[in-house]
Amino acid sequence: MSENLLAHESSPYLLQHKDNPVHWRAWGPDALDEARRENKPILLSVGYAACHWCHVMAHESFEDPTTAAVMNRLFVNIKVDREERPDIDQIYMTALHALGDQGGWPLTMFLTPDGKPIWGGTYFPPTARYGRPAFTSILEEVARVVREEPETVTHNSGLLMNRLSKRRTEADATVTLDRDLLDRAATRLLSLTDPDHGGTRGAPKFPQASLLAFLWRADTRTQDPAYRQIVLTTLRNICQGGIYDHLGGGFARYAVDDRWLVPHFEKMLYDNGQLIELLSLAFIATGDTLFRDRVAETIGWLNREMTTPSGAFAASIDADSEGHEGKFTVWSEAEITDVLGPEDGTFFAKAYGVYPDGNWEGVNILNRLGTMDRLPDGDEARLARARATLLERRSRRIRPATDDKILADWNGLTIAALALAGSTFDRADWVDAARRAYAFITGPMARNGRLAHSWRDDKSVFPGLATDYADTIKAALALHAATLDTHFIAEAERLAALIRRHHWDDDAPGYFLPADDAEALIVRPRSETDEATPSANAIMAQNLTRLWHLTGNDAYRADADAIIAAAGPAIAQNLFASAAMLSALDLRMRATDVVIVHPAESSPADLIAHTRNHWTDDIILSVYEGAADLPTGHPASGKTTADNRPTAYVCNGETCSLPITGPKDLAALLQRQPA
Repeated sequence: MSENLLAHESSPYLLQHKDNPVHWRAWGPDALDEARRENKPILLSVGYAACHWCHVMAHESFEDPTTAAVMNRLFVNIKVDREERPDIDQIYMTALHALGDQGGWPLTMFLTPDGKPIWGGTYFPPTARYGRPAFTSILEEVARVVREEPETVTHNSGLLMNRLSKRRTEADATVTLDRDLLDRAATRLLSLTDPDHGGTRGAPKFPQASLLAFLWRADTRTQDPAYRQIVLTTLRNICQGGIYDHLGGGFARYAVDDRWLVPHFEKMLYDNGQLIELLSLAFIATGDTLFRDRVAETIGWLNREMTTPSGAFAASIDADSEGHEGKFTVWSEAEITDVLGPEDGTFFAKAYGVYPDGNWEGVNILNRLGTMDRLPDGDEARLARARATLLERRSRRIRPATDDKILADWNGLTIAALALAGSTFDRADWVDAARRAYAFITGPMARNGRLAHSWRDDKSVFPGLATDYADTIKAALALHAATLDTHFIAEAERLAALIRRHHWDDDAPGYFLPADDAEALIVRPRSETDEATPSANAIMAQNLTRLWHLTGNDAYRADADAIIAAAGPAIAQNLFASAAMLSALDLRMRATDVVIVHPAESSPADLIAHTRNHWTDDIILSVYEGAADLPTGHPASGKTTADNRPTAYVCNGETCSLPITGPKDLAALLQRQPA
């Protein structure tokens, strides 16, 4: 079939390529059947809507009729949105890593007609440069090897398939999962960080939310202030750097420099959800108003620019507009003076690092890295008025594209963050927004109670992935913590049963990424290690630990322990990519139950408020009327009120505190919880 078929798709990324002269197909049985029928190799191109280098390669090669003619003559060409099909992306990115390439997007892989990887790379230029051969030269040579050296193809694809099929076992590496491991891991990971600017050393700098969350836990576990300091340094520099949109709110995906000044301008939902959660926890611990302000501004951006009519959140905003990266966001000093006037323009320029010649490629990225500390209230109010004026002027510019597909897993992370922020800052409207998004993900977007992964224009990618269940269960548990509505515990249990039924790996405890009834791929991948988001297995180990504490059901504890134990080889192999699983181990060892029991006629609101004022990610809060309705194995089972007053019990391990009726006494006990 000699035509581009992407016009029939719903993914904004695929639709960006619907007018290419390349005869693109979406991934699916029809495309694979075509490759087998014509005995042609497959060119697989994987990217996402907000990917800058994906756009570059598209403009240079996929929109070029000459290049497209070569592609169409030699290959069956398949386009994949990595956000819509992370299972496919994971398989072939792993194959690329096995070839010794560090990877990235666009991912360009060459496959046999039955989908087995042969060779690949990332971005290829149209002419030889950057030490890379020309794309058309690559196309011709790969096709020649496939045609003339079939034994080479068979050998290469066989080696890659062996690597893809290899399962980590205890023989690969062994590690003792205990507190000593956590402390040694924290020490090692701390050594990779930048004490001056935060984040990891060097450039580029990514927020690395899973790493920051683990180091934050290390502070409370070890009482070593170095861990707290590096997280706070990172968050403050991110909040004041150019990676943050100081006019519209929200964080870009990463910074290309070593001090967070120059962003890669796309904004991803998952980064912002995870950072809202971290900033909320940091505010509780420090009271730093910078964190409060960035949470409020970022949620304002989510509500204004990322909320779809369904109530759920869009995936991303592109880096490019009018063909230029960052054009929507940057300013010249003259523009700022023109909008604000000379006096306010000069004042604003000094605060936000604006120069006549620019601070990046002749233009200015707004930042507060030169004025990290908060100015006097009057000056901050003046800057706020200036920001509002500039934001209004910026709204007249041509906007970068929004990828408005809804991803269940990224929404789950964001819903959990909104629930925590809402309870932290007493913003019922934020909790309501979290409820609305959750209702869509688990209602209209689902099928017969099972989650879909992606949804747009009434089309969904179904069934959902393990990440969708893990992050949506996390969202349900966060909504329970924020609302104390036990409906959300029931929801978490319902979803936990579904991921157990359709994703559980009987041979190695944990979850496969695709469901047991999903489309068959060349291998069935697992979500073992963190990427920009935490792995499904790590989040599920945390979810199951919380469910065990909330319900007393030992099956949850058994699965959590089995998942963590099975992760030992992955932890030994790559500490950096195992931060979320290390956090799961830390939670399993140090979770703190706060069980509040109250008589029907008395409100426990004061005890609840003091718990939230001292909240950490180790706390699991439950509230009961009359008596703690928990199984006999739970340390708080049957606990009742003292003196017929609202009463709290703080439980660690198998023991609980004496009954606490004074809110200040509860706060004092939570402040000195054992490490």
